[in-house]
Amino acid sequence: MTEATASEPDERVLGRRWTVRLDPAGRGSTAVRVSCSRPACAEQRLPSAAAGRAAAVEHLKSHLRAVAEPRAGAYCACRAESCRTHLSPADRQPGGQPWRCGGAVVLAVVGDRQGRWWQAMECCARCAAATPGAKVVTTTPVPSGPAGDRPSTAPAGAPRFSDTTPPSAGPRGVPAPRSSPAPHPRPHGRIAQRIVPHELRPTPLRDELTALGDQFRAYQKQPEPDLALLADLHERKARAFTTWAEVTGDTTLRREAQRAEQAAAAARSQHLQRTGLGADADGPAVSRVLNVPAQWEHVRSVLTYVAEHSPLPGPDARLLVLMLTLRTAHGGTGNVVGQDITALGLTEPPDLVEELIDCGWLVVPGTAEELLAARPESPIAVTVPSLALHEDGSGPFAFGRKTRPRLSGWAQKIVSDKKLRKAGATAGTRLLALTLATHTDGSGRLGTDDRGIALGTLTTAIPVDPGALRQLLDQLTAAAWLTEATLTDTHLTGHLTERVLPLTCPIRQTEEADRAG
Repeated sequence: MTEATASEPDERVLGRRWTVRLDPAGRGSTAVRVSCSRPACAEQRLPSAAAGRAAAVEHLKSHLRAVAEPRAGAYCACRAESCRTHLSPADRQPGGQPWRCGGAVVLAVVGDRQGRWWQAMECCARCAAATPGAKVVTTTPVPSGPAGDRPSTAPAGAPRFSDTTPPSAGPRGVPAPRSSPAPHPRPHGRIAQRIVPHELRPTPLRDELTALGDQFRAYQKQPEPDLALLADLHERKARAFTTWAEVTGDTTLRREAQRAEQAAAAARSQHLQRTGLGADADGPAVSRVLNVPAQWEHVRSVLTYVAEHSPLPGPDARLLVLMLTLRTAHGGTGNVVGQDITALGLTEPPDLVEELIDCGWLVVPGTAEELLAARPESPIAVTVPSLALHEDGSGPFAFGRKTRPRLSGWAQKIVSDKKLRKAGATAGTRLLALTLATHTDGSGRLGTDDRGIALGTLTTAIPVDPGALRQLLDQLTAAAWLTEATLTDTHLTGHLTERVLPLTCPIRQTEEADRAG
């Protein structure tokens, strides 16, 4: 057997290595990108993780098909990194026993358990056997010819290399190279507490069932759920189990396939709900700040409540009352800092706060100036008596303590939008942005049909006349919030831009039907 110490120099060529990676294409998107360590390979972008994994595996297979077999004159690619993948740091200490490569040169494939990268490399059979999870794809053919034609004069204990022939020192018998150990029988695959027989035919069905089992187990280890990926896995499982049932005649497999179809439909429905798209939606999936339909309804309930109970007239007062209501919605008390008020684009913040205190709607332990000067490290607890809980524990809103910060954070993201601030948007413009974000469908179209939003709905939410409303719409268009806006005597039509779709709270068809009923 050919042997060489992992840290010794070698005159042979370094083994080749290809690494294919799967990475997210960007934040807030399900798209992924597939990249290869070979410079000549172009990067690919796929719409989902499942499609990305399939493309990555196929790309690595194309490299393996092009190579055909490893080079007999290559030494281990892993030796360039001191065999770190299969040799612990303790074993690499100067006093430790050195690792010795040996055996035939093979092409081995190693994959990440989470399905994030795959690597093919030329290495020796011993390194391949010692690397966790490595699978040997092909091996160099054993050279023909009598073993006794290669005498050796190397001193005892020195490494011997199969690609160097020392000067002949007379006929001398050399033991035949030891053949690589026979591979262990392939373990059975497992899926849904079932064993996938290795002798199951057709072979693609067996491989698909085995791969599905591995991918389901990898999915269970993910820190965050991916409902789109889960639905794809269940759909593949349903198809595979249907074929398995036809091949074996096992009726229990057919019932398992039906359950997988139901699970796929449920996961797909949940994914569409979380992204705000109905089953018949045409738009792309959106990762929203508020990703639960119940939260969208809670936001609309707060906007309706404020429109009906605002103690002062005008858009400035309406916006301030809305933001303070979201801060104190659970129990009537909450912490406020000066920036929460000064960042709203109000015309006269001190006077407005004073008016809310004077009318009794707001209770502050101090003056309006002290509230506006409060810093994040020392917030001031304010009280809105009308939002205090009743004796039976009920209040004006149905959401709980954990939901309130999410709703308040959503509103804060909209009113403090960077482009709105740069454009010097007024309080009325920001109040209109909040209102439009809660009156769209899943694709960002205003309203739930081609007619758009009724003008009466807008003037109820934003206390301005129709002429001033047109100016607010122009400000939103200039701030890249709104496009194709058309205001008539009865309705407003248009679309919210793609950049603000994560802030929308779509109106579901069932909710609209309930209102109409």
